[in-house]
Amino acid sequence: MKRKHFLTYLAGFTVMSTLSGFKRFTDDLPEQPDYMPVLFVGHGSPMNAIEDNEFSERWQQMAKEIPVPKAVLIISAHWLTRGTHITAMTQPKTIHDFGGFPRELFEVEYPAPGNPDLAKEAAALITSTEVGLDHDWGLDHGAWSVVRRMYPNANIPMLQLSIDYHQPPQYHYDLAKQLMALRKKGVLILGSGNMVHNLRMIQVPGNDFSKMNDEYGFDWAVEMNTIFKDKIMNRDHKALIEYEKLNKAAKLAIPTPDHYYPLLYSLALQRKGEETTFFNDKAVAGSLTMTSVKIS
Repeated sequence: MKRKHFLTYLAGFTVMSTLSGFKRFTDDLPEQPDYMPVLFVGHGSPMNAIEDNEFSERWQQMAKEIPVPKAVLIISAHWLTRGTHITAMTQPKTIHDFGGFPRELFEVEYPAPGNPDLAKEAAALITSTEVGLDHDWGLDHGAWSVVRRMYPNANIPMLQLSIDYHQPPQYHYDLAKQLMALRKKGVLILGSGNMVHNLRMIQVPGNDFSKMNDEYGFDWAVEMNTIFKDKIMNRDHKALIEYEKLNKAAKLAIPTPDHYYPLLYSLALQRKGEETTFFNDKAVAGSLTMTSVKIS
């Protein structure tokens, strides 16, 4: 696959209520003895959706290590909007939001159901802004490329929450905190992006993108990955929210924040005393890291 083809997928970039509205779906779910874990997944290349490699295999294993969720709410780097929206259809479509990849990838369908009641109830939890109920989007590749490996039977309700790209990092962190009640009801909240994500600087041997997942990171990418992990382990969320102040390398690691914001959604849901572990902790193609986070 040629570099210019790989980069083409770059081109394509109301409910107010009280907690009394948090009923129809979740009242039928018993509270869990423990809160559902939270994940941030570095999703990397769309090809991870169909390739059996160390990253996709680890996603499969992670699904076996955590409780089976009642539903999954995904914050993907690939749904950027003005305002905040949540998918509220009964059957979200599979969106192939990329170009230049093999036909096999475009033929993938992930027919997981949605859940309109849960969408309304999740929207009602968010009181800091009006949340639109969306019936047009579906599941983009930042979502289905991961969950089809975790839950291949497509029998768990899937919803996406959009990223208001016109808001600053603190806004997203604060908004995510309002979703905490979903964790107690067995809903898996999953951020999907990449901590270090600079597609303009990717480098693979001979521009052969079949080698996209070969372990290789520029010095600045490895440095920033280490800094991010250190801040995460020390729960220094303020520094991660104000990532532009960390150092000059942060601007290389995050030239645009679309793939970084999902991490903030996941971190915001960490409770006091919860542990953080990393998986798929590798740099690839020079300027990407697949580093992922589990909070439980």
